Amino acid sequence: IIATILGAGALAVGARGGGNSGLANAGAAALSGPGEVIRRSLLSYQRQQEENADRAGVKFLSATGQSPKGMYDTFKRFTNESLFAARGSDPYLQSHPMPADRVEALEGLARQSPYWDKKDDPALQLRHDMVRAKISAFMERPDTVARRYPLSENSLPARYARAISTYLHGDLRSALSQIDALIQAQPNNPYFYEVRGQALLEGGRPAEAIAPLRKAVQLSNNGPLIEMLLGQALVASENKAYTDEAISILRAAVARESEAPLGYSQLAMAYGRKGDYAEADLASAQAAFLRGDNKTARELASRAKTRFAVGSPGWVKADDIVTAKPLSGQ
Repeated sequence: IIATILGAGALAVGARGGGNSGLANAGAAALSGPGEVIRRSLLSYQRQQEENADRAGVKFLSATGQSPKGMYDTFKRFTNESLFAARGSDPYLQSHPMPADRVEALEGLARQSPYWDKKDDPALQLRHDMVRAKISAFMERPDTVARRYPLSENSLPARYARAISTYLHGDLRSALSQIDALIQAQPNNPYFYEVRGQALLEGGRPAEAIAPLRKAVQLSNNGPLIEMLLGQALVASENKAYTDEAISILRAAVARESEAPLGYSQLAMAYGRKGDYAEADLASAQAAFLRGDNKTARELASRAKTRFAVGSPGWVKADDIVTAKPLSGQ
């Protein structure tokens, strides 16, 4: 602050002095100097935080009896990919340690772990591979999934990925056959029943999706995201006998997974089917708010307030949305 004040003073004196451009230039340099010092200090702090994070990662892996070798190999691969871009960079103007230095320091830490050569538990490795397969199937193009998991590979993750990709891209009959084979291989795996229910639901057969989704909820110990799918199937079946059950399941799901718009949008439909328009408007407002559609959320919440008794729990929740700071800056 003192340097900035002195620099501003020098700049002003130099400007008034006409020919005293040297003083003015010195003032300008003094003004820019403190900002640069602050920037470098912040970057230094960030680099130290990154180094501390690496140390913590190795520490946590060792504390849980896991090898840090995978962490080291991953950072080494990133370093090899970024060596050209980092060449000639000023190490003091980076928010992260220089790649080669970071990997060298990480290797020293990782190799000290008594678990360096320990292999991952096969069951844990399978869970990891199944998650990767699911993400790939849902997020990547079908040709990419086919290259990553070719028909020649008969592992459970490969079959899982191909089954999901098959239903997503239009061949429901083949997908169901593949999913049924997965269920036969692991009859207590909730995620195989989940994907069967999801395939049927998104394939326009919601009534048939209910049974496998019920099984998935049971086997997953009431996983909230699976409960939302079950609630969606109950609502989409258009069977009014399921309305109260759908509301009960969806309320339980959003209580534990409160930031998922799907749960609230399905809850709104269930309440609307029951004729409870106050709760329907409130749930719709909550869904819109979570999607970042703040204008719609405020409009629906304002309407919900007119349907609830003033001061009731529903009225308070709706008022919170009306007065809330927007999530996305709208």
